[in-house]
Amino acid sequence: MKKNSFKGFLMIVLIGLLGLIAACGGSGSGTGGGKEKLEVVTDAAYAPFESMDGETIVGFDVDFLDAVMKEAGYDFELKNIGWDPLFAAIQGETADLGISAITINDDRKQTYDFSVPYFESRNMILVPEGSDIKSAEDLVGKVVAVQNGTTGQEAVEGLLGQNHDDIKKFDNNVLAIMELLKGGADAVVADNSVVQAYVKNNPDKKLVTIADEDSFDPEFYGLMFPKGSELKADFDKAIKAVIEDGTYSKVYKEWFGEEPNLKTLKAQLEQ
Repeated sequence: MKKNSFKGFLMIVLIGLLGLIAACGGSGSGTGGGKEKLEVVTDAAYAPFESMDGETIVGFDVDFLDAVMKEAGYDFELKNIGWDPLFAAIQGETADLGISAITINDDRKQTYDFSVPYFESRNMILVPEGSDIKSAEDLVGKVVAVQNGTTGQEAVEGLLGQNHDDIKKFDNNVLAIMELLKGGADAVVADNSVVQAYVKNNPDKKLVTIADEDSFDPEFYGLMFPKGSELKADFDKAIKAVIEDGTYSKVYKEWFGEEPNLKTLKAQLEQ
């Protein structure tokens, strides 16, 4: 009787150990190793950062996000929901994080948490060839198209005044550029990488870019989380790792054809 009971006890212990090993071994999803699958939202109308290629979202942000997710050990689903809905989804915690060339600024920090910076940008002016606009000061008295809710809009409002009649606001930069092409605007102000990519990919449109570093300050993009998100620490660590191991530079060069300014970016990481 005691002998049989001891065997039964050993069997129970063995079954318990096997169950523990199975649990540790991976009910996790994808590369997550047991971590939950995250929902990520974007506005895929911002090439070369994110845009639609048929049914697939592609761009620098997409490849960068994939590298960071692998480093952090999470699986994820990326959804294209639009610019304003993106902010609502993060604030309402119906999504885990957002990525869409989102500039980190003090106003947004009041409502959202951001990762460490992963990209340096600066607003730039897009005009037709032969335009008399040569600097930001020349935008005064001109009609300027911008994407609503962006730092490009803020920059132009700083020059012309808030809600000025000469500022035309659109849901995305594609529509703003279309307005310029049809003659409804004299210029577009948007992130340098966006307008430079458009000029490069559409030489037939006869557009040129104008830099004005005296008028447009440098900006930095970050992943955006709901306020108080526990994910921030994991992603800060992962972003720093992909920058240090060369993965970031590889992805950057694939999309922009040049090496990133890591000195400036790393200086931001240390703040």
